[in-house]
Amino acid sequence: MTRRLDLRRSPHDVAPDLIGAELYVDGVGGVIVEVEAYDHEDPAAHGFANRRTERNASMFLRGGHAYVYRSYGIHWCLNVVCGDEGVAGAVLLRALEPMHGLDAMRRRRGLDDIRLLCAGPGRLCQALGVTRAHDGLPLDEPPFDLRPRTRDVEVVRGPRVGITKAAELPWRYGLAGSRYLSRPFRAAP
Repeated sequence: MTRRLDLRRSPHDVAPDLIGAELYVDGVGGVIVEVEAYDHEDPAAHGFANRRTERNASMFLRGGHAYVYRSYGIHWCLNVVCGDEGVAGAVLLRALEPMHGLDAMRRRRGLDDIRLLCAGPGRLCQALGVTRAHDGLPLDEPPFDLRPRTRDVEVVRGPRVGITKAAELPWRYGLAGSRYLSRPFRAAP
């Protein structure tokens, strides 16, 4: 029997558990090394105060679905929906270590540097071929394959990046020492 991640929990519980997990889209992907948590009480979240819109409707599905949105009208961003149906919660996938389908990733991204293939939410989606067509799909069925981590990992934590509201909250998680992060974690004061 295949072990699964329990995604029907709070984004704050799911986020650190996603570090070291593996994500594949049509067989292309690798190890998740950086994420950020967003819940319905978070002013930086698309589902803040549980306000449902056409854009964020997938955030209100039960945990285990994809929420894909366009950032700044340019980049697709992939989130793991968390929690119970009807309550907005998600974990943004910020970076992964490329493992399988490197040729496809390099072709989609137009570069060879393995470190930059999936270092950032937009880069990750471009490398994996994720678009709005993936929004609302279950993460445990093709084309997705989300696998729990199989070993213990050291998870670091810090403030989120690229947002203006509630940016100080330590809801960004990463794999300690990973060279595939979108940006380094600041040392704690």
